[in-house]
Amino acid sequence: MMKVFRGIPNAEARTPCALTIGNFDGVHRGHKALLTRVHNAAIRLKVAAVVMTFEPHPREFFANSSGDFSRAPSRIANLRDKLQSLADVGIDRVVVEHFNAPFANLTPQEFTEKILVQGLHVKWLMVGEDFRYGAKRAGDVSMLAEAGKKYGFEVEALSAVTFGGTRISSSEVRAALAQGDFSYAKQLLGHAYAISGHVIHGQKLGRTLGFPTLNLRIAHKRPSLSGIFIVQVHGLNDKPLPGVASLGVRPTIDDSGRVLLEVHIFDFSQACYGALVQVEFLEKIREEEKYPDLPALVHAITDDAMHARAYFQRQANAM
Repeated sequence: MMKVFRGIPNAEARTPCALTIGNFDGVHRGHKALLTRVHNAAIRLKVAAVVMTFEPHPREFFANSSGDFSRAPSRIANLRDKLQSLADVGIDRVVVEHFNAPFANLTPQEFTEKILVQGLHVKWLMVGEDFRYGAKRAGDVSMLAEAGKKYGFEVEALSAVTFGGTRISSSEVRAALAQGDFSYAKQLLGHAYAISGHVIHGQKLGRTLGFPTLNLRIAHKRPSLSGIFIVQVHGLNDKPLPGVASLGVRPTIDDSGRVLLEVHIFDFSQACYGALVQVEFLEKIREEEKYPDLPALVHAITDDAMHARAYFQRQANAM
């Protein structure tokens, strides 16, 4: 079972490793190519396969520090889904490093000595060819390779993985999701786009409106997509359950700015609070809107549900 560490492991838990470093937001096909190399190197060297990732995203940290929140990237995946994706490709350990000012201010030399050598006992390291590290992004792959010669670890750089002539990247996945292009996102990710989480209690308003929902909390404020979607829910039955979902801030009924994923599953009444579910996104219906009153909101939800039911009927007829 994969182990997860919040920060550098203590001395007793430090063992030699094959390592890669990155944000790995929405573990896509490019990431998987890199992670597979790490897994194989770990087997060859008989060491642990380790990923170091960051929370918050470094660009999010710098955006918050500057007050320019527009610089923060939207999030493709929550931490739970990222960790599951890393486990699926055979990673043994994940170090979730808290990205803060002291960490950001480490020089490349300090990063190498304190983090890579002393903290993680790295023996083999793979990064992307555009990898940068240390304060002001002063370190690059060539500097890392020189450090490896000094401290006794191998360094390999992986060239970009492309699809149809386009570099596969988290930015490309974000763009696909923002446009509601789930087919292209699936090609980039290597799997359908989904969000998982535990079902939480909501305001119960959907029940009174005739559209009961199961609610999932979105921890980050800037998910990579928002709006109304056709979805199917995994984890509550032996087959996916069809439904319609809203992902956003619910402007008609809530002014807190809290982001929530609400899913109305068709013809379903089972109590499922606390259940771990996965919501798979199939098609975008429209953007989120603010309505003048609840009757207008109910009318819009009714239209959305009809649209989604028609989608599933077409799928069933095509089988």
